[in-house]
Amino acid sequence: METTAFPTVRTPSGDLPADAPDWNPQRPSAMPHHRYQPAHTRVALPLTDDRTWPSRRLHQAPLWVPVDLRDGNQALAEPMDTERKRRMFDLMTTMGYKEIEVGYPSASRTDFDFVRHLAYSGAVPDDVTVSVFTAARRDLIDRTVASVEGLDRVVVHLYTATAPTWRDVVLGRSRTELHTLILDAATHLMRRAEERPGADIRFEFSPEVFNLTEPDFVLEVCDSLTELWDASPDRPVIHNLPATVEIATPNVYADQIEYMDRHLARRESVILSVHPHNDRGTGVACAELAVLAGAQRVEGCLFGNGERTGNVDLVTLALNLYAQGVNPMIDFSDIDVVREVVEYCNRLPVHPRHPYVGDLVHTAFSGTHQDAIAKGLARHARTAAELGVPAGRAPWAVPYLPIDPADIGRTYEEVIRINSQSGKGGMAHLLRTHHGLDLPQGMRPDFSRTVQQVTDATGQELTHKELWELFRSTYTAPAQDGPRTLESWATEETDPGEHTFTCTLRADGEARSCVGYGNGPLSALTDALRTAGISVDILDFSEHSTATATTATGTGTGTGTGPGSPAVAYAECRVDGTTRWGAGRDTSVLTASVHAVMAAVNRAGRA
Repeated sequence: METTAFPTVRTPSGDLPADAPDWNPQRPSAMPHHRYQPAHTRVALPLTDDRTWPSRRLHQAPLWVPVDLRDGNQALAEPMDTERKRRMFDLMTTMGYKEIEVGYPSASRTDFDFVRHLAYSGAVPDDVTVSVFTAARRDLIDRTVASVEGLDRVVVHLYTATAPTWRDVVLGRSRTELHTLILDAATHLMRRAEERPGADIRFEFSPEVFNLTEPDFVLEVCDSLTELWDASPDRPVIHNLPATVEIATPNVYADQIEYMDRHLARRESVILSVHPHNDRGTGVACAELAVLAGAQRVEGCLFGNGERTGNVDLVTLALNLYAQGVNPMIDFSDIDVVREVVEYCNRLPVHPRHPYVGDLVHTAFSGTHQDAIAKGLARHARTAAELGVPAGRAPWAVPYLPIDPADIGRTYEEVIRINSQSGKGGMAHLLRTHHGLDLPQGMRPDFSRTVQQVTDATGQELTHKELWELFRSTYTAPAQDGPRTLESWATEETDPGEHTFTCTLRADGEARSCVGYGNGPLSALTDALRTAGISVDILDFSEHSTATATTATGTGTGTGTGPGSPAVAYAECRVDGTTRWGAGRDTSVLTASVHAVMAAVNRAGRA
């Protein structure tokens, strides 16, 4: 068999650490880890002993501020045009966002034109505030202020990098020089805003790379701007503290935010905001812990698009709150529409394992997971019925599903899917949900083995339709497509508790008449088969109408209902020493039952 050649990976081979326990034989890699410094050697980390955020709880949503149209847009290989930006803006206002960063007007003509479009098109609802972003330069501030002419509710977001590495490498300024530059820009911005006395223009400042900046310097700069802009509780300033490049575990960011929350001057006149990125893959955790630590406002992007590994994901953050019983204040009831719009505007797909919205995130392939979910959904339907409320209003407690997929517009079809890793619980769930079959417990392992053989052989997933066809061909078709078939049959109750079964049996190509007697139609059938030399014992039997076979979700069976609905019967029979299951499906319960026995007889005959 031809194999693909892959580059050789170096296996770690250094000496074991002296303190390594016997159970951990990992050896040092040759990668030059000494080139990098931990956070505590790069920036002063406050609150080492008296932090309080770990004991707090999230009980309400912060103010969410999507920055997809600016920060997210800057991270796109193909930035959005006005049409795409407008489509995303309309989505955000419909979902309930009340403050939206719409662009970096001095960065490009496209961004400037979009802000002007919002100003003259009437697209901005009365209760929505538009935010625009600008660097701390007079000419860029002038361009930014010009872009918002005609907009009544505006936040102008001023930013400058403040961390030592940025001061030294990028800006070439000392702390004092940088503070002076910021104050000059902030004063100029204030004067330009005063030229529009009728407009509601508020100010935001971001000390970019806050998490790598000396805490005392951040306080010095932010407090001076709070005073300069004369912030008050009814006209607060926004101090946005970005984890521009993640450099530490989320608890360190929380400590930094709590320190600022405690020490910012005129705290009641400050909205403390955060803007985490995701360089370490912990942007969501940083934001959640920052809110515990005192943040009131969170900037991020829908589904986490942003520079490098992305901005913090506002959808995940909000639905994490929802899963804890907290109103997210944003409507995600049709999450697929939200995803479609964002994918169209960004020209980027959302990952299939993305929390809450990915194509596979509500899907279980594992047999143990499927069994637990199927049982949980069945219990949920019973609980709703007992409470007398719709399933969508009943308390949610289903294994492996943090929230009800239906709450965000997903369907139960996505929850359980069948492949070679699947088990009997998931297979039974799909047959019940889509085809009204409630397989007996004893039959499920038997069918599961059949499914496993197919999926192992093909390596493919089975849809619920393919699953039904496999069930039909395995358990119901043999009744009329086998070596022993009933060409005709009839049964009658001759006396109470005494039944006669009369049939023409075709076996091995020959037809013969048979009569049997018993205390019921099926016992009379097995007696008739005995006269033809076929020994049949019915070990297990059950039947139900697909009209009354309830689904685990309480949402219907996917089959017809009413008096003409098919009945399904299942029979486990020992035939001449071989045990097999059979099934029958017919509008007549008796016919379905006879077919189930004959299917088992023929399956045993093929063994």
